[in-house]
Amino acid sequence: MDVEGKSVSAKGSEVVKKKNIFYYLGPALITSALVLGPGSVTLSSKIGAIYGTQLVWAIILAIILMMVYTEMSTRIGLAAKHSFVQTIKKKWGLPAGVLIGIGAFLVTASFQAGNAIGTGIAVSAVTDMDPTIWIIIFTLLSIGLLFAKQFYQILEKMMLVLVVIMLLAFLITVIVVQPSIVDIFKGFIPVLPEGSMGLIIALFATSFSIVGALYQSYLVKEKGWKISDAASGRKESFLGIFLLGFISFLIMITAATILKPQGLVVNDASEMGLALEPLFGSWSTFVFMLGLFGASFSSLMGNATIGGSLLADGLGLGSSLSNLKVKLLIILVMLFGSIIGIVFGSAPLNLIVFAQAVTIFVVPFIAIAILVVANDKNIMGELKNKLLSNVLGIIGLLVLIYLAFNNIKNIFFS
Repeated sequence: MDVEGKSVSAKGSEVVKKKNIFYYLGPALITSALVLGPGSVTLSSKIGAIYGTQLVWAIILAIILMMVYTEMSTRIGLAAKHSFVQTIKKKWGLPAGVLIGIGAFLVTASFQAGNAIGTGIAVSAVTDMDPTIWIIIFTLLSIGLLFAKQFYQILEKMMLVLVVIMLLAFLITVIVVQPSIVDIFKGFIPVLPEGSMGLIIALFATSFSIVGALYQSYLVKEKGWKISDAASGRKESFLGIFLLGFISFLIMITAATILKPQGLVVNDASEMGLALEPLFGSWSTFVFMLGLFGASFSSLMGNATIGGSLLADGLGLGSSLSNLKVKLLIILVMLFGSIIGIVFGSAPLNLIVFAQAVTIFVVPFIAIAILVVANDKNIMGELKNKLLSNVLGIIGLLVLIYLAFNNIKNIFFS
């Protein structure tokens, strides 16, 4: 009997080890994949092209703040009995939950066109086919995947594959272009080059996605984690968001090495890939476009999933990815972005302004809600915020308020 007990114990230990390695990969990887879209790739390329490695510090700070709110949201997902929006409804009333749901839907829908266009451009650049065809194909593919059994598990595995594709594609690109190590480390020292504030603000707006961080609490529940998974869940949160920052960092230093010496400034991410071809051959463009495809397609699915799920939850329709009403609202976001992308070829200026206007009010409100819930002992128990989380969380909130103030200035006074 003792021998059998030892055998069972050994097997149990082996299962735990396997669980530690594989089980705790998923939610934050999905979050990082959906945040890192074609807009982030373009912005990192543009910053590197104009300022070289001088603003590397900015991406580091943005990612630290994103880590803080994603980790907070992870703990909320573990501790709260209900979804985040339902928790807010119980705490602050129905209008507060509805505001978060509708606001998240409007923001994600407004930026969905860029994800659809990025997916089409990335594939058309290496196939010479009309981007519109690819937009239609990948939108239909996304809708089809949404109705597959165990959609969350499929989404998780797909995002893992796309993150690995992005990581390898941009890492290979950096190895090929051979950036200056000295210049990279100089970029860790905070400086504000003349005229850089607009791009720094845009970098924080794309990399520090409070809506993406909030959705982490939903992904944790979809994953089926419990309070006992808290320690490993936190590690996964940090790892997933670190990868988001590391990929943006790779893109930035590639642009600093290739584009800045030539005086080239990119207007979209595909131009960055094409700029590699004269120096390193067509295969380098293919590798970069593969990374761009990973960024675009992951956001095409992930961004829509956030918008549809949070709207459904806000309207009291549920939030589970197996819920038909949730699926239909996710499809609505996908179709909206794809139609806008096909008809206009880019997100119209009015749509971007509208999205910024929504962001002004919704994003700081969501950050405040996350902080308040994460500090509620009745909800969080032992997972309640500690001092460091609160200090960094308040810094993040102040950054978001500044971004909102800047948007007010740009929309109404310029």
